[in-house]
Amino acid sequence: MGFNRRSFLKGITAISAAAAGGCISSFNVPTAHRRKPGEKLNMGFIGCGGKGWSDWLAFHNHGENTVALCDVDTRLFAKILAKIKEDGGDSSKIKLYQDYRKMLEENPHLDAVTVSTPDHMHAIQAITAMELGINVYVQKPLVRTLWEVERFDKTARRCGVITQMGNQGSSGKGHRRNVELLQQGVLGDVTEVHVWTNRPIWPQGLKAKQAAARPADPIPPELDWDLWIGTAAPRDFKLRYSEGDGYGWKLGVYHQFCWRGFRDFGTGAFGDMACHTMNLPFRGLELGRVTKAVCRQAVEANDVAYPVKSIVEVTYAARKSRVRKGVTLPEVKLFWYDGNQQPKAELMPQVVATLGAVPKTGCLIIGTKGIMCSTNDYGQEAYIAMKGDAKVKSSFKHEACTGIASYIPVRSEKGQDGQQPEFADAIKGIGPVLEQTHSRCFSDIEHSIPMLEGMLVGCVAQQIPDREHLWDADNRIFDSAAANALVKPYIRSGWEF
Repeated sequence: MGFNRRSFLKGITAISAAAAGGCISSFNVPTAHRRKPGEKLNMGFIGCGGKGWSDWLAFHNHGENTVALCDVDTRLFAKILAKIKEDGGDSSKIKLYQDYRKMLEENPHLDAVTVSTPDHMHAIQAITAMELGINVYVQKPLVRTLWEVERFDKTARRCGVITQMGNQGSSGKGHRRNVELLQQGVLGDVTEVHVWTNRPIWPQGLKAKQAAARPADPIPPELDWDLWIGTAAPRDFKLRYSEGDGYGWKLGVYHQFCWRGFRDFGTGAFGDMACHTMNLPFRGLELGRVTKAVCRQAVEANDVAYPVKSIVEVTYAARKSRVRKGVTLPEVKLFWYDGNQQPKAELMPQVVATLGAVPKTGCLIIGTKGIMCSTNDYGQEAYIAMKGDAKVKSSFKHEACTGIASYIPVRSEKGQDGQQPEFADAIKGIGPVLEQTHSRCFSDIEHSIPMLEGMLVGCVAQQIPDREHLWDADNRIFDSAAANALVKPYIRSGWEF
């Protein structure tokens, strides 16, 4: 490939040291980049389509400087450049790249970058930036494998950078209030949680495996397919699914959108949505150490793509509450459902009596004193029923909740427009340090790393269904060779990190 990442980083480190008038050991990195209140961030954006567009727009609307755009598909620059011009900016000054490594090589003093690319590239792109002292906003899931979780965590701490995972509901008033209610024990002891989603809305299962076996198609001239493959094992570009399969996707078998269903590139529905739908119970119940997982249902299981439907049971260990001192919280079993499946209505009769049906997506938290049901992906709207209640009430109105004081600062009333500004302001030292994460970001590594670990243990179970997988978090190993083979990703020669 003609590009040695280690040499690149070593060279950048030396350049940064010289610029600072000092000497930096090859084992160190430049100081994490910061700005003062009132200053604008100089930002680079890795990935410009889909979430890349919406992430860029949030920072653009917050007034930050767009220095560079990077996407392996040059067609995806047009929308952003048009918006900059429409808003009176000079789009001709924006540097355009297909290779994120070249962008970082030529712009090592960026204050922050976003990583809005397929899951398999999150870790290497974010870690490369962090090693240059650049703060990173990384779309969910933060990384694709358990090995990358540890690498990301250690790099972020060593480099002292600010991070934020893109589960944008975290910034909202409703989500943070519902977290407070759970943390204060409004439901009593909770030992059972159910989380469900309508995803996947892209091909998975046997259709995806069959599409991967189709003959190669010509690569569009605007797309650098080798850079898109990145760390993964090489394979041919495939333009579309087979004729008459009912999907009608026009975005390719992998690029631009359907990669989520493939093991080598994505994390399936679990990885796509659990960072949203598990967010409320994970925070509210102060979950942390995952001990085991078992996939109890895997429809169309295969060795290429995630199943079209699954049910996964993940167990979290008992733990000491950080919020209520002296309180021990019990072991929790969390049940995950994807493929547009929901838990049985019998588990939540008060919800059905009030809303008429089980919500299509959400979570149910069952305690000794009552239940909480979130009716959307982000945990912004939730309903409470205590023992003896015939119906649920809004968590903002139920009598059991009104006396519980608020203590988590609110970033956004709406819940989906505050997470990127929270990250930007944190780099400038604006906003309170949140006790929940010891950071000004609510989805910094103290939250995103442990939540992601449990989710990825569940993803391993999906790939080896119908058996219990014990996870030793201290030693980062499972109890079987087959599961341990999935801990670390395949990394193509020349892309080591």
